[in-house]
This record gives sequence, structure tokens and C-alpha cells, in this order.
Amino acid sequence: MNRLYTDDLSIGYGEKLIVKNLTTEIPDKKITTIIGPNGCGKSTLLKAITRVISSQSGNVILDGESIFTKNTKELAKQMATLPQTPESASGLTVAELVSYGRFPYQKGFGRLTKKDIEKIDWALTVTGTIDYKYRSVDALSGGQRQRVWIAMALAQDTEIIFLDEPTTYLDMAHQLEVLELLQQLNKEQGRTIVMVLHDLNQAARFADHIIALKDGEIVQSGSCEEVIRNDVLQKVFGIDALIGRDPITNKPMCVTYNLIKGETNHEKNSHHSVPYALSASY
Repeated sequence: MNRLYTDDLSIGYGEKLIVKNLTTEIPDKKITTIIGPNGCGKSTLLKAITRVISSQSGNVILDGESIFTKNTKELAKQMATLPQTPESASGLTVAELVSYGRFPYQKGFGRLTKKDIEKIDWALTVTGTIDYKYRSVDALSGGQRQRVWIAMALAQDTEIIFLDEPTTYLDMAHQLEVLELLQQLNKEQGRTIVMVLHDLNQAARFADHIIALKDGEIVQSGSCEEVIRNDVLQKVFGIDALIGRDPITNKPMCVTYNLIKGETNHEKNSHHSVPYALSASY
């Protein structure tokens, strides 16, 4: 049994149910990505697992205890979360923003201790943002700012980190930079990473475990090979995908795809060929 799992979890807004009776586990010390079409419940699920929103029924269990009964500060020492579009108060320096990650450990008037400062500097160093320490967050580029937000999550010193679309609004180079950083944190420090991603090939390249959602329910979960498949992508996204192999990682990748517009069209497009190096698989 993994440390973190959901048990028959249902989440909604008002009378509208977004996630329905969902039971799944988050593998320890692995990278998990959640994929699915817009509005399928990816961000809603992430918010419920991190107690940003409450559930209508079911539970989220961490270390044998419901997160909904845990003390807020104690829970914040176990899991950190980075929302889709984080916003900071204007005028903060990088060091000031990252120091917010130490909030769960502060007492009294909230003054930073020597250990707090060491953790902040460590997080800045690991994320390659130490040179920006005294710069305004507002003056940073999108990629630099995203690294600083990740540094804040690291300063929180949790073993589990949740990120909702951490590559949003970033160009291709900065997307890769952020994802490689998260992979490094996972491999070198054993952090459990859970993130929502839109890009299927990024999900396949960086994830150990993928959860594919549609209409608030899990269509398929498991390894990249179990999820990035033509039949699964048909059910989740309504696409007829040509699946090959990434020549760098040897993981599955979506080479191209067509919309499924009907059985006849689907049958016509169901036989593809790809260059030998991509090694097509269905």
C-alpha cells in the first residue's frame, strides 16, 4: 500500500459532480502525471487531494489517516502544492517569496530561524535561482519565476509535491527546463511528484505513472506503456493516435493523430506506418 491514496472520492461544485467515486493510489517516490481533456476533473482532483477543496464523499488517506482530519500545519509539512497560476504580492523579492514555504514551521511572531534560512538557500540553490535571491519576482522571466515557485515548494520541505500544469505559458525550452528539474528532484531526493499536464508526450517522457481521466472517472492508470496507447487515447480524447517510440527515452510517444469522426473514418485511418526509428505500436 502506498502512502497516499483516494478511497471512493467524489468531488463537486454545488449539485454538479466533477469527480465520481474515484479510487486510486499515488506511487511513492515516483512521478505521477494526470492527463485528460479540458473539464474532465484533473485540477479538481488535485485540489481535493491537497485539501484546497473538500470532497462530497469518500476520502483521501495519507499515512493511514484522512487528510481532512489532519492539522493544517502538519499537513503542510507533508505535502506542498503549486497552483496553476500562482500569484504573489507585488514587490516581493525572490527570497521573501521562497520564505513563505517555511510558514508551517514558524512559531510566535514568525521570525525566520537559522534552519529556515538554510532551507531557503538550499531550495534556491537546487532550483538554480540563488543568483536571483534579492531580485524582484516581478522582474523575472516566466521560466525563472516558475523555478522560484518550485523553490518555495521545496523550502516547505515536504516529501510530496503537487503541481497543476507547471509548464503553462512557458516556451518549449522553459517547459523542458522545469520538467527536468522536477525529474532531478525525484531521482536525486526521492520526492514524490504529482502533476497535471496537457502535453501527452511530456507526460510519457517524464512520468513513471499516468492517470488518464475522462468525465471525472479513471479510464486507465499505470505505466506509460499501459496508458499511452491508441485504444486508451480513443476513449479519453476521441482521437485516433499513431503511437511510436521516443528515440531518446524509448518511451511511448504520440507521433500524430486524427479526430475520430465516425466508424468509417476511424477504420480508414486505423492503419499507419512510421519510420523504423519510431517503432510503431498499438
